[in-house]
Amino acid sequence: MPPHNPNFTGREDLLKKVRDALTSGQAAALTQAQAIHGMGGVGKTQLATEYAYRHRGEYDVVWWVRAEEGATLAADYARLAGELGLPEKSATEQEVVVEAVKRWLEREQGWLLVFDNATKPDDVSKYLPGGVKGHVLITSRNPSWKAVASKLPVMSFEQSEAVEFLLKITEQEDEEAAKELSEELGGLPLALAQAGAYIEANGVTIRHYLELFQSRREELWADESGPLDYDKRTVSATLSLAIKHIEAESPASVDLLNLCAFLGPDDIQRTLLRDWKEHLPEQLGETVADELKLNRVVEALRHYSLVGVDIDKGSLSVHRLVQAVVRGGLGEEESKVWAEAAVDVVNEAFPYESNDVRTWEECARLLPHALAATAHVEESGIASGRAGRLLNLVGIYLRGRAQYIEAKTVLQRSLPIMSKVHGEEHSEYAAALNNLGMVLQAMGDLVGAKAHLERALAIGEQVFGPHHPTVALRANNLGGVLHDMGDLQGAKEHYERALAIDEQAFGLLHPNVAIRVNNLGSVLHDMGDLQGAKEHFEKALAIDEQALGPHHPNVATLANNLGMVLKELGNLHGAKEHYERALAIDEQALGPHHPNVATDVNNLGLVLKELGDLQAAKEHLERALRVFRQFLPEEHPNVAIAEGNLEVVMDLLAERVAGEEQTGTTQK
Repeated sequence: MPPHNPNFTGREDLLKKVRDALTSGQAAALTQAQAIHGMGGVGKTQLATEYAYRHRGEYDVVWWVRAEEGATLAADYARLAGELGLPEKSATEQEVVVEAVKRWLEREQGWLLVFDNATKPDDVSKYLPGGVKGHVLITSRNPSWKAVASKLPVMSFEQSEAVEFLLKITEQEDEEAAKELSEELGGLPLALAQAGAYIEANGVTIRHYLELFQSRREELWADESGPLDYDKRTVSATLSLAIKHIEAESPASVDLLNLCAFLGPDDIQRTLLRDWKEHLPEQLGETVADELKLNRVVEALRHYSLVGVDIDKGSLSVHRLVQAVVRGGLGEEESKVWAEAAVDVVNEAFPYESNDVRTWEECARLLPHALAATAHVEESGIASGRAGRLLNLVGIYLRGRAQYIEAKTVLQRSLPIMSKVHGEEHSEYAAALNNLGMVLQAMGDLVGAKAHLERALAIGEQVFGPHHPTVALRANNLGGVLHDMGDLQGAKEHYERALAIDEQAFGLLHPNVAIRVNNLGSVLHDMGDLQGAKEHFEKALAIDEQALGPHHPNVATLANNLGMVLKELGNLHGAKEHYERALAIDEQALGPHHPNVATDVNNLGLVLKELGDLQAAKEHLERALRVFRQFLPEEHPNVAIAEGNLEVVMDLLAERVAGEEQTGTTQK
């Protein structure tokens, strides 16, 4: 949540309306009136922040979600699982975590959820809990929230509020000058805050600032290229006055502001700048390397309300409108310098193993900056291989979190960059093709996935030769799509090729080899070769037990697969032992309420049914259904499968009871 603003002024009627709306049982959307639709800097976020601080004693949980970008919205929402200590907090699929949070919100009371700077209702609606027991607050420039929330328009300050705010922040008493200045600035809170900060920092009177603003305004506005909305012009004029003073006193402060203008607006970590200083322009790099110098630079910007500081997080924030004005004031070449610098530092910081769950917390933190920086590079027409690489890493991360639509968009953005920088026969271009193909497969576009993966494989063969591990990976991925398409023979050939390459490259006991052997076992199973499938699953299991240890989740997956084929071969007791082992590993590694655990319990329930232990089967299937419902929407196929399995067992139990009643016997 943003820091509390000690200079918050007025808005008492709005705060009361927010409280009344929330306690009425509806979500409340803080928007702007139709007359000023689209205006920024009017104080929506500050109003939501003030409400949260005033009423935080009435809530057990207050959670802030940055809702401008879909990916950031999902990440912030999912992080609440960690705050709440939900068992699903470490689930690999972000959708699973999101659904767990949503169910908790539907079940519990005493919480406030703030969606800040939401774009449109469709972006937020799927995150809104049904039967709300807590309170939801939405801030947005979009006034169209009637379908999901009661609207509370936020206007610019009334003159009395603007005057009170100026006098409070400057600690001056010239009401007439404050009134005239508030009229000049249209009562826009952001512009008033910057004017007040300038007055305080330079020790001038409100009247002096007013005269300076009036005498320089046209000159300042004339420097801006292209049409500007009134709110942007107002902020531009106040901001330009501040920057002229800061530039003379601390040029590095302006450099820092320029860099921040090309990053996400919130949670700009000081460590991000310090750790990757060598990728910044020289003057700024030297500044951020010295904590004392950096503190002075940040303090200079704070004096003029150009950045916010979160001491606990060690981070900076910049208002979106300030960012837009700063970017607008830069020349074309300057813009390219700072856009590339922003991409460079985020690219270096973004974890290379972005598909590894252990990196996801850092990926989520850097995600808004990656999206913003790469977008600005694209807008500037810069052919940046680093931007393409960064988008590729982001796409891999989003695919891992099951955010397939966002992953597809990001990877599609990376392809033209890679093509322009490297050409379409380069390994980096092929990597983006491969990753996009995997996303398309997950989304069900098997034809599109096949085309992308075939092209990626062909490039890999040309670049690396036919026997390289990269070729094995891509042959395996293409085999997976062919498997899904029902081309079992084609899938088998690709899995066998991948296996042969990896055995040659890594030896017979490598985890990569286990993956290929397992996949080959799966296709043999679907081809009806149960004995061949059994042998492959046993081989893969032995490799992972040796390479990863007997309690690794990969071992649980293989034990489960082996249990499946043993069941179909009629070895029910062997299947039961393997399902029980898989369940024990997954419960230990993932907790008792994970979807993988539900799958294990479901399979164990089915084999217990075949063994005739209907009561135990019923208990297992009921547990599986509970866990699936905890994680998945009611319409999810796994929920339907679990319901069907349980229904079959319940029917069998009913038949047994009816038969016992007819014969006059009972069974414990």
